[in-house]
Amino acid sequence: MKSIVVTFLLVLPCLIFGQNLQQEWLKYIGQSKPGLTPIKFASDLVSLNNQYEFGSVFSSNGEEFYYAADMAGKAEIRYMKLNKGQWTKPVVLLSDKVFSYNDPMLSPDESKLFFISDRPLGKSGEKKDYDIWYIEKKGSGWSDPVNAGPVINSDKNEYYISFSNKGTMYFSSNRKGKDERADNYNIYAAKVKGREFTQPASPGDSINTQHYEADVFVASDESYLIFSASRPDGYGAGDLYISFKKADGTWTKAKNMGDTINTPGHELCPFVSKDGKYFFYTSCQDIYWVDARILDKLR
Repeated sequence: MKSIVVTFLLVLPCLIFGQNLQQEWLKYIGQSKPGLTPIKFASDLVSLNNQYEFGSVFSSNGEEFYYAADMAGKAEIRYMKLNKGQWTKPVVLLSDKVFSYNDPMLSPDESKLFFISDRPLGKSGEKKDYDIWYIEKKGSGWSDPVNAGPVINSDKNEYYISFSNKGTMYFSSNRKGKDERADNYNIYAAKVKGREFTQPASPGDSINTQHYEADVFVASDESYLIFSASRPDGYGAGDLYISFKKADGTWTKAKNMGDTINTPGHELCPFVSKDGKYFFYTSCQDIYWVDARILDKLR
């Protein structure tokens, strides 16, 4: 009897370790993890040839996945979850016959899913400019979509959303600024105060220029920004750039992330997993991922 107990005590840690290792492997849809060369993400399930994938976000534990896919010019948001050791197939979370839903991003506490949509403010009506919206978790489901309000949204387009751990929202818009060209998108940041956001402000000239800047991702600790821009020094239609926060709170001049990331096509929709291990982005209509250590080489 004693030998059986000893054997069990010796085997138990191995069983637990094996279960934990399997659970860790299953995160991120059980895909083979990338190195320092970007690879297409889940090419048999998510990054498909007949659609354009846009923004994507994993939950902090790597066991829930939200992403947007555009087919025939209309985007919808899909969802997958790790359930009892298996990933569910993608299911449609937000879709409409007329309006688009795009660029999902979880709030810092993951109780809300933010996104953009050209749906009207009421329950019916025609397409409008893109606003930022959110749905809130209600038990096992979600609330109806809620507009983020006039402090965040304007009569122009608002694109892509990202949050710091403190709740500061970063997004882009072609609202009127110092450059009033309709195609000149800039990046804005709105701090949170109680349950409301403060007036959005530009992070400065190190980020925003007379050119197109959009699709911004902020690190949880606000130590860096990654965004898509169309500039003369770019490799293609749109490149990813990175800027790091300095000790005085200002940002370094944004630099092109180079040809390991950027191509003659269009790079956009950056996202770094909460564990800081993986960098996701969209390139030439598909989602790619790479070891996030690649960011350290750009400091």
